[in-house]
Parts: sequence; structure tokens; C-alpha cells
Amino acid sequence: MGVLEKIRVGGRRTAEAPVLPLDQLIMDDCIAAMRALPAASIDMIFADPPYNLQLGGDLHRPDGSMVDAVDDAWDKFDTFASYDRFTRDWLAEARRLLKPDGTLWVIGSYHNIFRVGTAVQDLGFWILNDIVWRKANPMPNFKGTRFTNAHETLIWASMGEKARYTFNYRSMKTLNDELQMRSDWEFPICGGQERLKQNGVKVHPTQKPEALIYRVLLACTRPGDVVLDPFFGTGTTGAVAKRLGRRWIGIEREPGYCAAARERIAAALPLDESALATMQSPKSAPRVAFGTIVETGMLAAGAVLCDARRRYRAVVRADGSLLAETGATGSIHKLGAELQGAPACNGWTFWHYQAEDGLKPIDALRQTYLLGTQP
Repeated sequence: MGVLEKIRVGGRRTAEAPVLPLDQLIMDDCIAAMRALPAASIDMIFADPPYNLQLGGDLHRPDGSMVDAVDDAWDKFDTFASYDRFTRDWLAEARRLLKPDGTLWVIGSYHNIFRVGTAVQDLGFWILNDIVWRKANPMPNFKGTRFTNAHETLIWASMGEKARYTFNYRSMKTLNDELQMRSDWEFPICGGQERLKQNGVKVHPTQKPEALIYRVLLACTRPGDVVLDPFFGTGTTGAVAKRLGRRWIGIEREPGYCAAARERIAAALPLDESALATMQSPKSAPRVAFGTIVETGMLAAGAVLCDARRRYRAVVRADGSLLAETGATGSIHKLGAELQGAPACNGWTFWHYQAEDGLKPIDALRQTYLLGTQP
């Protein structure tokens, strides 16, 4: 489904060249659609391929009710060999499409991520990190025969051992309250208003939380970069990319998912330029970073904070840093201290947001987040 345009030289049409269908959803088989895109044109690929769960029969809860598990046709492969061929085919196209400094992200469960990882390395990618997404509220193991499966794994890979790649280290440190971001990330599974449902049933069984994709895009892309998701589903990648000022291309073959994705992305509101700017390089338990509050949408980038006496105002930026009216930037703690001329500041109690019933410290959002994630 490539898009063609004429190349003009001296006013003459000389050739046809493919151009990227930016901010568009292509309804097609992922491999066929990828083959129609121009080489070395993508900055990042985020892929959530079929898990190949190999489920044997229905899964029931102790009360007899059925679990809404992944039993769709798109997740079924006859053999491991057929799944491996499929994996190598789409990964080969991914390698062709990525720019020399582009990166690949793949998420999966124990059912498929090790097979995918082998193919990633065999095709010449260089694994930079494996990230563990620890689910704050995982589905229990109802039969009591195994450990609760409480995480998924993400592979982050560059085009080669010596390849350059984008990593916004300073933004990740700011997002994590001035500590280095680790490779174990905790987010709740997708639920509440974010979970797309139709007639009370999940639209997609493996919809990922926007906060997870938010962190990936903020870490490894810049505004204007092109992100391709070849397994687009209900459009989480597109919705987050639109918010963060990235360009996106989605590929999805299921009409129902495509319809849900288009509606969702149309409703997503992009951030303004000042909120998109992020930090550049220059204790209570359990700990929560202010960036988590922004990632999860409890306080949106672009929101305005102030102190209790309204002397200072600052705009929340995409990575959890703040931009003051004076032009100063920093974390909630660092900027609060700088504005007051103090050696230190507890940003959680210093900064306030406007709630329906008046000003409240942002620590109230932290407590609300903790209440929602504790078992």
C-alpha cells in the first residue's frame, strides 16, 4: 500500500518514488504493507506481535466464569516453525525499513519473546536492553499450578553493535525524580476508562497501557521522528505518538481494531510546543516518581502548577520536568528549591494543581496512584 509521487527535476516529471503514509493506518497484512514502504525511512519500530499462546481450551475462574483470554485467530500458528518463519519475515522488513540510527522495540511474553530474541540477533540487530514490564495488578493464576505471570519483556535493539541511536538519558532521569531509569518498569495493566470496550467486552485482549508506550517514545525518539507499529491493534502507539509530537504509521489487518484505532487517535490531543520540550543533559516507600503521574495521565503534560500562595507558576512537560515563567527548568524538587533560593525542596508538597475543589498538592495524586496499584 505504498504511496507514490512524481519527482520533479527542472519542472519535468522524472520518476515515481514511494513516500511515507505519515499519520495513517494501513489495513493490510503487516509483511505485505511493510514491503511497500521505502527503505531506511523509519526512526523507530514498536512491535507487539502475536504471542502464539498455544492455549489448549478455555480458561475458567474458580467461580466457573470464563476468562477473556487471547483466543483470536491472529494469535494461532500451526507449529513453532511457522511462527519462526513469520517472525523472521517481519523482522527482515523491519531491518530494511529502519534508518541506520533507528531502533527496534519488541514486546512479548514468555510464550514468544525468546524465539523473537533469537531472530533479532540472527538478523544482525544489537540488543541494548531487555526491559521487564512488571504489572502492578496482574491476572492471578486461577488454577494455582504456577507462579502468577506478572511481567512481560521488551527488547530494545539498535541496527548493530557500532550503530548510533537515540536515547534521551536526561529525560529518563528527570522522569524518574533525578535517578537513573532502571530496566524494570512497573505499570498497571490497561484498565478503567483507557480499556476500550464494546458492549461490555474488551475490543482487544492485549491492549497495552499508554503509559508504557509513552516512556518508550519519550526515551528513544524526538519530536517529528517517524514511528512504525506493524501490529497496530487499537492504536495505542498512534495515540501516544500524536500526543508527543511524533509521526506514526500503523499497520493492522483486523477491521474492528482499525475502526477503534481511528476513533481513538482522532480524539487524542497533541501537546503544545512548550510541553513537548524536555530536559537535556547539563523518601517514602513505596517510591513513586513524578514522571509516573505524568505518564499515566493523572496530570497531563501542559498542566500548570503553582505553590500554595500562588507566587510561582510552572508548566508540566512531557518528561515530568517543569518550566517556570522565568524560563528556569528542572524536576519538581530542583525547580522548587531554585525558585525559593533554598538548598532543597520537597516538590510533592510545594507544587499544587487546580482541582475541582481548589488547590491541592501534587502529593495527593501520588497517594491516589498508590491506592490504585497496591494489592
